Amino acid sequence: MKRFVIIGATSSIAEHCARLWVAKAPIDLTLVARNAVHTRSIADDLKVRSPDSMVTVVTGDFEDPDSIRRLVDQILKEGDADCALIAHGSLADQSACQQDLALNARELNINGISPVLFAEAIANSMVRAGRGTLGVIGSVAGDRGRKSNYVYGSAKGMVTRYAQGLQHRLAGTGVTVTLIKPGPTRTPMNAHLVDDGPPLADVAKVAATIVSGMEKRRNVVYAPRRWSVIMMIIRHLPRFIFNRMDI
Repeated sequence: MKRFVIIGATSSIAEHCARLWVAKAPIDLTLVARNAVHTRSIADDLKVRSPDSMVTVVTGDFEDPDSIRRLVDQILKEGDADCALIAHGSLADQSACQQDLALNARELNINGISPVLFAEAIANSMVRAGRGTLGVIGSVAGDRGRKSNYVYGSAKGMVTRYAQGLQHRLAGTGVTVTLIKPGPTRTPMNAHLVDDGPPLADVAKVAATIVSGMEKRRNVVYAPRRWSVIMMIIRHLPRFIFNRMDI
């Protein structure tokens, strides 16, 4: 039975990925999150969907480096992970982050530093085991800084650069790192965007793209895939054009 770990298991995208994984075959799944009640509810649902799967819930602090180290050690003491997904994050109001430096710092931490620390700890264990697939969720927002969400985007930009460096470090090993870049998706985190901007992607379809990309051991997965073209255009827009855009 393969061992899966999801960090940030209460994320709607992560939950839908878990559903797909347990539907394929019974697995040993550890759900890691900050909200124990919500995580146990997800675990109960997954057990109904896959009675032969083992589902464990672990909760803890995602913002303190020592706590992250203890969490990862606790998760992996029963065995190495074949597959891990790091999916947690938040999306605070950009204007609020501009005024509240404490909020700004928290958003940079939970969206950038925290995923990186989890990824480093898990990747090191996979290297020792000589195998594993590690998926790290960034965002299309990390591809180019935009006035509408540059605090969130800068954190996800850090995740992008980190994942690229980790991929370079682990090239030729038995460990694969997949950088995942979802576009705006219909999740609770993005509920305020429903009536503001382009239609949001279906979370189940986004999860299916992620699961498929990780299984194929891809380096980068845009979900939906059209965002790879959209962001390529945005990245290469001349600054004099980009600065006129309200995005």
